[in-house]
Amino acid sequence: MTNVPPSGAHLRGAVDLSSLVRPPQQQAAAPAGGQQAGAPASGTMTVPSLVLESGDAALQGLLELSNTVPVVVEFNAGEPWQGIASVVKSFGGRLVLASVDATRNPQLQQAFNVAAVPTVAAIVAGRPLALFEGEVAEDQLRAVFEQLLALAAQNGVSGTVTVDGQQADDAEPQEEPLPPLHQEAYDAIERGDFPTAIAAYEKAIAQDPRDQLAVAGLAQVSLLNRLSGKTAAQIRTAAADAPKDLDAQLDVADLDVSGGHLEDAFARLLDLFIALDQDGRDRVRTRLLEYFEVAGAEDPRVVTARRQLTNLLY
Repeated sequence: MTNVPPSGAHLRGAVDLSSLVRPPQQQAAAPAGGQQAGAPASGTMTVPSLVLESGDAALQGLLELSNTVPVVVEFNAGEPWQGIASVVKSFGGRLVLASVDATRNPQLQQAFNVAAVPTVAAIVAGRPLALFEGEVAEDQLRAVFEQLLALAAQNGVSGTVTVDGQQADDAEPQEEPLPPLHQEAYDAIERGDFPTAIAAYEKAIAQDPRDQLAVAGLAQVSLLNRLSGKTAAQIRTAAADAPKDLDAQLDVADLDVSGGHLEDAFARLLDLFIALDQDGRDRVRTRLLEYFEVAGAEDPRVVTARRQLTNLLY
């Protein structure tokens, strides 16, 4: 539980995707105390509320709950972030929020490597997942949770919770429906069918080139598709063995972006750029532009990398 993935702070969607690049024989993470959490589930559980005041003593319960629905964990300094609670409730029982006072719960604070508040993480099937630090806008928060649900579904966690014996989605306001092609892409991602999701986003962009959500979604699912079926060890070994192999370097850059290490990915590809032929430069430029969409134009790391790329091009 102490091996928390690096934070994807400021990454659009912010979900650390490195757990998708699984070792060949993946085992479920064990909760504190050495016992394994239960198997992922798609059923229904009853909870007292969609927003739980939580702490060190509740860790085992959070791990078990995370086998049914993703548990969003918000670390604060005693004053919960109200905006995140309303967004979690709008998902109608597909998410639960655990609000943790980091100053009074050192075990959880250390386990999730919390350095500042608010910090938002998640637990899926007993596994910790870093999300982001600081407060973000509601639309960005929804995008984070949409990706979190897609990731959870791929790991067999697709249940719901009830509140006081009633379906949470009957008691809570529902989120706005997605445009049809976006919904098609989202459903495909939940099934792990990335090519279909890519096709849906491409069709949405063809219909409206200004659809920035589709552009960002296409960049994100393309990243997932490229990493699918590969292991982190294979990717890093191939890149180390062939430092001039562009395909290998692009793969490890994908891996770095998936883990929130944007600077590493940008530096790797920008360093390669000068020595490449025109075809190679075009491929690197295209990949960097995808990363810029994944992270968001406002990210300072994107601003710096975009300036460096422009200098190299002109």
